[in-house]
Amino acid sequence: MAISVDTVYKTVLLILNKEQRGYMTPDEFNKIGSQVQREIFEAYFEDLNQQLRVPQSDMDYANRVAITDEKIAEFKTENVQANPVDEKTIAGTNPFTVPSELYRLGSFTYEPTGGMPVEIQRTTRGEYYNISKSPLTKPSTSFPIYLYEDNKVIVYPNTINDAADIKMQYLKKPTDIRWGYYPGSLGQLIHDTTVFGANLLNVGSGTLTSSANTTGLTANDTTSPIALTQGAASTGNFALTPVSAPGGTGLEISVSVSSNVFTVNITAGGTGYVVGDILAIPPTAIPGLSGQIVITLTAANFNSGSTYGTTNFELHNSERTEVILKTLLYQGVVIRDPQIVQVAAQRVQQEEVNEKS
Repeated sequence: MAISVDTVYKTVLLILNKEQRGYMTPDEFNKIGSQVQREIFEAYFEDLNQQLRVPQSDMDYANRVAITDEKIAEFKTENVQANPVDEKTIAGTNPFTVPSELYRLGSFTYEPTGGMPVEIQRTTRGEYYNISKSPLTKPSTSFPIYLYEDNKVIVYPNTINDAADIKMQYLKKPTDIRWGYYPGSLGQLIHDTTVFGANLLNVGSGTLTSSANTTGLTANDTTSPIALTQGAASTGNFALTPVSAPGGTGLEISVSVSSNVFTVNITAGGTGYVVGDILAIPPTAIPGLSGQIVITLTAANFNSGSTYGTTNFELHNSERTEVILKTLLYQGVVIRDPQIVQVAAQRVQQEEVNEKS
């Protein structure tokens, strides 16, 4: 179970505000939070190595090897072949490019259609040369081997050439955290709970107003927002016409008019839209509209070009206290407050001693 990035951020702000130690901006928090997550994640492997060298209790919830492995399990995954651009994809033909999110490689298997899965043995260059010399030991589809070099996997025999037959179990890198937000009517920052996606359209108030060309257009005031959906018009729901949006579908917007000021909001982002796509609101959709409103999607309309979209901590939920303390420690460094650094460092050290002693 992931740790809510919103809970951590608000807790950190509460502590800083209570102690009158200043403010932590969302951008500072996102950078520090990502560093803290990576630091905690990388410490798991040393912790596991340390605990393997000492006797363990076989009582439930007290075996520290099992507890550490449970924390690491949050990052255990397997590659997929469904999407050719997915970060979990093994790309190309032999030699194969490993998934971009890979941190440490686990097992590697050859699973041909209709055949039994076979684990592929990892070897070094020297071992490969020696193994290949003998007809009895050279690699075959029943006993394949692989080399892992330069972020590529070379499988032998080279007749294994279809990435769809390859499965890789590995630890993935922690994704950088992100506290997404948008400005409220009073200038306050409102948390955006939508899960971040670089190509997702921002959903919320005023998200398309700056991208809609309403210059010179007039319309009657509306008592309630007018809904539009890309596709065929239905009762009470007008059609949003794609002018140039070949891959996009499912976009839903609402339009309000007050004293001839247009507010255009995205209510459902749909999928498949890219920067530069053009859509139009027909004159028939809004009473008194003197011409069509043309909407051109810009980078600022997508999560990747804005502050919208949230990514939670991927760490085990038991790490929430550690995350908050380490974030405070780093913030103490940022604002040059030795007292915060000292108190947070002592608490972090005590937490680690309690876990390992």
